[in-house]
Amino acid sequence: MRSLLLIEHKAVERESEQQKNQADRDLSRLFPEVILESSGYFVLHGSSEELARKHIAQSDAIVLNLPLNEVKYWGTKLLGWKKIPMLWWCSAETATLSNAFCEDDLPVDGIITPLMSEQELHWAFHFGAKQCSERQQWHMERQQLEGRLEERKWIDMAKGILCDIKKVSEAEAYDLLRKQAMNERKRLVDVATSIVKVYQLLQEQK
Repeated sequence: MRSLLLIEHKAVERESEQQKNQADRDLSRLFPEVILESSGYFVLHGSSEELARKHIAQSDAIVLNLPLNEVKYWGTKLLGWKKIPMLWWCSAETATLSNAFCEDDLPVDGIITPLMSEQELHWAFHFGAKQCSERQQWHMERQQLEGRLEERKWIDMAKGILCDIKKVSEAEAYDLLRKQAMNERKRLVDVATSIVKVYQLLQEQK
C-alpha cells in the first residue's frame, strides 16, 4: 500500500512556509502530506469531488484530514466510487473540530496521527486494510440476509394466498409453489412474487 488519496477540509488551518520550516519543533503541525511522503507514501490530493473521483482509482487507501462531521459525507461518497480503506487523520485541529461528533457512526477503518513513525503508519494502514475487508464482508453478508428475508416474505405471502384460495395447508401450498417453479423453470421467489402481485391486482379491481 503506497498510493494515498488525501481528502482535506478547508477549515483545517494550514501553515505558512515559514511554519513548515519550523516543523522540527512541532511535529504535530506538519502537513499530512509531508509526514506521509517522508514515510515513503505517494500522496494524491482530493480537495474537490472532481479531483477525488479522478484520483481514487489509483489510490490504495484514503486519509481523511477532516472534522468527523464531514467524514460520514465524504466516506459514503468515496465508498460509492471504490471500496477502499479509509483512515482518519487525528490532529489537534481535526480533533478540536470533532468534539461534538465522537459518537457518530462513521465509515472509518482506523486512525493515524501526526506523531506516528514510518513503522507505526505502516501498521496502521495494514490493520486499516484488514478492517476494511472485514467491513465489506459484513456488509455483503447483511445484504444477503436482507435479500433472503425479503424472499421469505414473498413466499410466505404467496403460501397464505394459496392456503386461502385452494383450502390447503401451508406445507401443501409450499409444494404447489415449488412444483410451479420447477415447471416454469423459475426461482421459487419469482413465482411467489407473481402470485402475490396478481392477487393484489385482482383485489384492487373488485
